[in-house]
Amino acid sequence: MSAAHRTRLTALPTLLLASLGLSAAEYDVVVYGGTSAGVIAAVQAKKMGKSVVLVGPDKHLGGLSSGGLGFTDTGDKRVIGGLSRDFYHRIWMHYNDEKNWTWQKKSEYGGKGQGTPAVDGENRTMWIFEPHASEMVFDGYIKEFDIPLHRDEWLDREKGVAKDGARITSITMLSGKVFTGKMFIDATYEGDLLAAAKVDYHVGREANTVYGETHNGAQPGILHHRHHFGVLKDKISPYVIPGDKNSGVLPLINPDHPGEVGAGDKKVQAYCFRMCLTNVPENRIPFTAPEGYDPKQYELLIRIYQAGWTETYGKFDPIPNHKTDTNNHGPFSFDNIGANYDYPEASYEKRSAIIKQHETYQKGLLYFIATDPRVPEKTRLEMQQWGLPKDEYQDNGNWSHQIYVREARRMVGHYVMTENELTKKKPTPDSVGMGSYTIDSHNTQRYITPEGYVQNEGDIGVSTKGPYEIAYGALVPKKGQADNLFAPVACSATHIAYGSIRMEPVFMILGQSAATAAAMAIDAKIAVQDVPYAQLKERLLADGQILQTPAAKAVAK
Repeated sequence: MSAAHRTRLTALPTLLLASLGLSAAEYDVVVYGGTSAGVIAAVQAKKMGKSVVLVGPDKHLGGLSSGGLGFTDTGDKRVIGGLSRDFYHRIWMHYNDEKNWTWQKKSEYGGKGQGTPAVDGENRTMWIFEPHASEMVFDGYIKEFDIPLHRDEWLDREKGVAKDGARITSITMLSGKVFTGKMFIDATYEGDLLAAAKVDYHVGREANTVYGETHNGAQPGILHHRHHFGVLKDKISPYVIPGDKNSGVLPLINPDHPGEVGAGDKKVQAYCFRMCLTNVPENRIPFTAPEGYDPKQYELLIRIYQAGWTETYGKFDPIPNHKTDTNNHGPFSFDNIGANYDYPEASYEKRSAIIKQHETYQKGLLYFIATDPRVPEKTRLEMQQWGLPKDEYQDNGNWSHQIYVREARRMVGHYVMTENELTKKKPTPDSVGMGSYTIDSHNTQRYITPEGYVQNEGDIGVSTKGPYEIAYGALVPKKGQADNLFAPVACSATHIAYGSIRMEPVFMILGQSAATAAAMAIDAKIAVQDVPYAQLKERLLADGQILQTPAAKAVAK
């Protein structure tokens, strides 16, 4: 059957599909997206006695949690409860077994990443792990709870969502598979299901004036962290020939005006792969030049080294078995700044090209640092000690299957979380979970200052002044748009608020809360926007969710 024929069949009723020899699997809850939130949502739905299916484009479960982000961004661990905490307990159990320490002795690791007994009691946790260990836990959930799983199934984003009024009745994949349900959960990073269901969403940065914020919109000249050129002793020219405007601009620099402070735009914070690397010779694959390698892409880095930069290895965070979770660090690093603006709305084919470009950029950067004679010798020799691990991502060339989609579409739902709720300037209604990580948005563009030097823009780090509550209304659309849909990942939050909410433990928390509300809405035969909060809160607390900051324990004197 052709793709066009499948598209025409998308909105046909189930009975007609059956008469044509096509099956429409029926479930109480349909979860689209195999991220950490998707797996946890499916488990919670099953625990509540509902039939559930997990379907999505993922070949591997867990999203970023199994895609390299093994040095978990946690914030205050006390507010991570329920199945999210259970996941990290299962990680602890994995590493409590000596046989899983293949390249390193458990005692040598020194307990890094272990939860403390004072916090965890006997339910110990571990927050730092290898990609394959995480994936084993997610696969284990699916097996343990006997959840039907359909991998590598891509939503027909044009005509794959059938609705009856404000309710989704079924979703159709490009393969022709149809899944009908009473409730739907969009657990993708991209918000593909909510967009196809015609739910309101936003891409890019809102102006500060929209929600009365301070740190949203463009932020030129506002420098946080150490991911900007202001950390260097010398200013860096953006031109091919330093100081000569007529020589052209170096790659990866926006020659246009960056925007006024606080102004909205369609730019998206940078993506990268959270790379798993190893320095164990027996397990190491040396870096090679990727197809399309162009050393001119990294000319800025040479100028940064010449200005005295020595922090290349500042985010080679250690995980078990002599591996890393390697993240972006510094003015020029693994974030491919400005290369992802089209990704949120792009076709699957265009997204694939963007992802490949990011892979080429990062592999090329690794090879460049390891081999280019202009790189300081000490830095170059150290990079030669690293490589891709032979025992990770073995079906994907030992490279992560999941790019770090830090932000794509964000639903504009029943309630919009802003920096004001996160910083306690405004109260949050109907808490269904908590976040606590710093408001953390990565750079959005690299531009030329009025003085003629290169600078980064968009990297913001703002304290939330302790844990904050996340509203139930941020998980559901406005009533009348989709009355049986949840979005725990592409949830309703502004760009700057999402900079904190977007952490993997929080996604799992929100996935559990969404599935809980979905089951309650099914039982009461009501719209998701009408779920009684008092009853929802009671069930969430019974299942171990943390909805308010725990009181500090008195210290015995």
